[in-house]
Amino acid sequence: MSTSQDDLRAIALAEFASAGYVGTSLQRIAELAGLSKSSVLYHYGSKEQLLEAAIGPAVDRMEEILVPLNAVGLAAANRQEFLEEFVDFLLQYRLEVHMFINQGPALVDVPVIDRANAVIVRLAEFFSTHTSSVEEKARFGVALGGAAYMLSTARNLGLDAPPIDETRAALVTILSELLTPVRIP
Repeated sequence: MSTSQDDLRAIALAEFASAGYVGTSLQRIAELAGLSKSSVLYHYGSKEQLLEAAIGPAVDRMEEILVPLNAVGLAAANRQEFLEEFVDFLLQYRLEVHMFINQGPALVDVPVIDRANAVIVRLAEFFSTHTSSVEEKARFGVALGGAAYMLSTARNLGLDAPPIDETRAALVTILSELLTPVRIP
């Protein structure tokens, strides 16, 4: 059975998320993939390139989510759509989000991590400038950060995951309720 580039990215992402980027060697990824290290390097010239391939699509997706947010804001009419997209993002990219949250601050000068950190800063700056009180800022931080942390760490804590549809519906409802009192012009 041959290992595709998609398989290799998935194996690398899982290992980066569990053992850490710094603690993961290309040799370990090769072993898990049933390949030689030179085969991994054939597809990806370095561990950094493999990390980019593994988490770059998640960073790209989050950047896409921010485009309309910056254009139309988060007035009540747009808030629900943003929350649904954000929850869908978290559900699709759990391991990548885990990397951003738990390893992002320690991996400065790794280009894809710098890009992910910049997206997170842009999101935080948006809420900082578009909310008027400390309470509103805290609501967004707790709601979005809490959802991200909960979904990205459940696997590491050995928690059984409820069905995706139930999780999605619950998160969208909870986030909506947490953010209902926030008034954004």
